[in-house]
This record gives sequence, structure tokens and C-alpha cells, in this order.
Amino acid sequence: MLAIGTLSRKTGTKVQTIRYYEQIGLMNEAGRTSGGQRRYYEKDLDRLAFIRHSRQLGFSLDSIRELLDLSDNPSQSCVDADSIARRQLRQVEQRIKRLQALKKELKRMVAECDGESVAECKVLEVLRDHSECLTNHDEIGA
Repeated sequence: MLAIGTLSRKTGTKVQTIRYYEQIGLMNEAGRTSGGQRRYYEKDLDRLAFIRHSRQLGFSLDSIRELLDLSDNPSQSCVDADSIARRQLRQVEQRIKRLQALKKELKRMVAECDGESVAECKVLEVLRDHSECLTNHDEIGA
């Protein structure tokens, strides 16, 4: 059995995050030693690695819960898992689109700033007046 510190080191997950995952039901409640220390099985390590990797890919905790439920029932069709992954992909594509618009706007702001006086600073001008922006980046990817 593994101590929480070992689980933390092996997955790169903070101890308090592991406890949080237990509280919200993503991780099974750990067994306890007679001294009250948490102890985990290898399957808990695998589950935590699954959760951590899912978080790295940007999945929400609700989506991870759905994916874990599917993973816990391997006889089910993977249509639902595919649907969850496709939904995540769409969200990532929307964020990328928004970030690209922000990059374009920031590059323009920087390029148009002559670095002379604050009174004529293009960066500050654009930040004060949204109508100076070329794109409505509030709506892109929202």
C-alpha cells in the first residue's frame, strides 16, 4: 500500500489536491492505518494518474467524473467517452481562436507604440478605449 506522499510524488499531484479529489468523490476514500494515515492501492495510483492526465488535457472535474464512471464500467460503449473528448476538443479550439485574436491585437498594440511618451502610448490608448481594437475579442471563443 502507498502513503499519500508516495502517491503525490509518483503522480506530481499535491497532497491537498489528492485529499480534495477524495472529498468530491473522484478518488475513493483511502484506507487508514491504526495511526490514521491514509493508505492507497496501486489502482488508486492508476486512478489518480488518469485524473491528473485528464486535468492536463483541460477536462473539467465534471467531465473527468463522467470519464471515470465510464472507465469503471468497461463493458459500456465508448461513444460517451468519444462525445466528452469531442466536446473538450471544441472548447480547446475556441480558446485557441480567442488566444490567436488576443495575440494579433497585442502584437498590433506593441508594433504601433513608438516608446516615446506615455501621453501618446498606443498600448495605453487601446487599453483605455476598446473601440481602438481591430477585433471584438470579447466574443471570440466565448
